Amino acid sequence: MSIFFKLACAAIVLVSLITAGCGSGAEKADNSGQPAKANKEAVQPNKDGTIPSGPGTEKEKPAAGKAHVQGKAFFNEKPAVGVEVKLCKTFSQYMSGCGGETFTAKTDDAGEYLIKDVTPGLYEGLTVKVFDTPYYVFATSGIISAAKYNMEDGKTYFAPDTHLFKNDLKLTNPKAGSKVAATGIEVKWDAYPDATYYKYSIHADTASGAVTEYDYINKRVDGTTVSLDKPLTPGNYTAKVETFNSNDRRLPKRRRI
Repeated sequence: MSIFFKLACAAIVLVSLITAGCGSGAEKADNSGQPAKANKEAVQPNKDGTIPSGPGTEKEKPAAGKAHVQGKAFFNEKPAVGVEVKLCKTFSQYMSGCGGETFTAKTDDAGEYLIKDVTPGLYEGLTVKVFDTPYYVFATSGIISAAKYNMEDGKTYFAPDTHLFKNDLKLTNPKAGSKVAATGIEVKWDAYPDATYYKYSIHADTASGAVTEYDYINKRVDGTTVSLDKPLTPGNYTAKVETFNSNDRRLPKRRRI
């Protein structure tokens, strides 16, 4: 009986264990299926579903009939410099991404951005690009979907701080496309810069006959390898590895095998 691994971008797949290469193309949610919880602290939406503006000091006062959006982006607690931020009138998470009237800006050396001269009204997307990748995160903490933002005439909207994470964690074992025995499975990855610890999860594709082993869900590892001490039922699985710094911030995006 064997387990088949397939590597994919965003989480380790065990299909019998599986891994596929990352796709390219248009804007993509940070985990290739769900937008990430970009911030550690949750932001509670208003009763109407809009995300409230936070505190802040205006860099510039909006002109009459216009609004501004102000915020900050970080990576590993440091300013994320030169990343693109978009405010979108409409947003389709699984289809076209940003749509309608769209406003853009880039972060400065302090990781701060200012989107100027926005038409007042409701907007469905506020996204921050993950450096030079096709991926982005929502500039809203604790929310796992696009949210609504109310831009008011003559006011500045202060967005929650956004904490980026990358998708460049490199898994070295099992190899992509390899079949492995259901027992004695060892998962390895390269050490990630500034990582303090990792968390891994092994998710089963029950349609393939795989069975979830809850001892392998969201487990902390201080090194870069883990040996599964219980056998897996033959089938397809998704293994997820996430990296965290000393402040419990997630750094790179999870990768699949």
